[in-house]
Amino acid sequence: MTGKPGRTARGGAQTSAGDLLDLVRSGRAVTRGALQQMTGLSRATVGQRLDRLFRAGWLREGANGPVDSPLGGRPAVTLEFDGSHAVVLAADLDTRHARAALLTLTGEILAERSGALVVEDGPEVVLAGLGRWFAELLTETGHAPEAVCGIGLGVPGPVDSETGRVVQPPMMSGWDGYDIRGRLSRAFTEHTGTSTGTSTSTSPVPVLVDNDANLMAYGEQRTGYQDCRAFVLVKVSTGIGAGVVVDGAVYRGVDGGAGDLGHIRVGTEALCRCGSYGCLAAVASGGAVARRLTEAGVPAASGSDVRDLLAAGHPEAAALAREAGRRVGDVLATVVTLLNPGVLMIAGDLAGTPFLTGVRELLYQRALPRSTAHLDVLTARLGERAGLIGAGALVVEHLYAPERVEERLAALGV
Repeated sequence: MTGKPGRTARGGAQTSAGDLLDLVRSGRAVTRGALQQMTGLSRATVGQRLDRLFRAGWLREGANGPVDSPLGGRPAVTLEFDGSHAVVLAADLDTRHARAALLTLTGEILAERSGALVVEDGPEVVLAGLGRWFAELLTETGHAPEAVCGIGLGVPGPVDSETGRVVQPPMMSGWDGYDIRGRLSRAFTEHTGTSTGTSTSTSPVPVLVDNDANLMAYGEQRTGYQDCRAFVLVKVSTGIGAGVVVDGAVYRGVDGGAGDLGHIRVGTEALCRCGSYGCLAAVASGGAVARRLTEAGVPAASGSDVRDLLAAGHPEAAALAREAGRRVGDVLATVVTLLNPGVLMIAGDLAGTPFLTGVRELLYQRALPRSTAHLDVLTARLGERAGLIGAGALVVEHLYAPERVEERLAALGV
């Protein structure tokens, strides 16, 4: 999880310890001399600000040895972000299943678990369950609760990123407007016996909440496609949603509703879970395919059942998945024309050859050649871990953003 591209103006704009940490994390300046050169700060000022980062335990001297100094003279000691001073907890909710993990600040999963957690049981039950899983992960790895600097959570619904609350979620009955951040923080406290993390000495551990497809897109883009300036991931499971990453940042729209592909009208009379007729999710999601299989005499209760049938090579499941892919590909032709992405990634229960084949058939038929000339259409690399890795990355980027670094250093008294 390296830092995002940031401010590059010389002097003035990059004057804080947080700015220097951002330059080191991003790899744009990894020696004291390079930091002086990029910021225009004096050697003494750079030294003072780096000293705060060293005392906080966030920076260390690199293990690769000296490198040539951009200012001449003796070889310079390299600097690197010390990802061992804290850990991150992450969870990814689907409608009937969840995953949770403990990660390093650089994105390595130290421990994880998964199991049944049904969102329709309500936020109190589900978030309490996650709190219990978090405590078990800490015990398993031998980490103290105080080592946790933040918690990231992905949910299957639109999220207002300012408040962390879901907004009119079609598949999360009882969650609309609920204080997810507060309840998950309390669940962490209840099951670990502490209310503090490394973020400050007095505040509860911070919790960030985002849409699951957003976090999957962020995780995939950050780990495998950092050079892709416009990246789209489409998750097709119980519902259909998309995550969009532009210039290294998740695009959420004005209130978290961007990427809600499943509720684009496609001219059918099928009733959707949102209460409307004709939504894409009503005819092309994993749930819709499961329903059609059941009607044809092949029992399937959910998208995960369809995934299992596809893995077993079931011909009827493959045919319906390909048909669903064609319907989604028809909609994605417009998405590709509008956003001109370099990568279009398919994830979720239906992400396999039949569905991908259907997507490509309609996408390349309907989209302008100009829009697809430099487009890669492929399936997810990280699989079910993408949301966890994205949630961890989101927390790290939030907590180590330059402006927040200054607040946290002050709270630590360094």
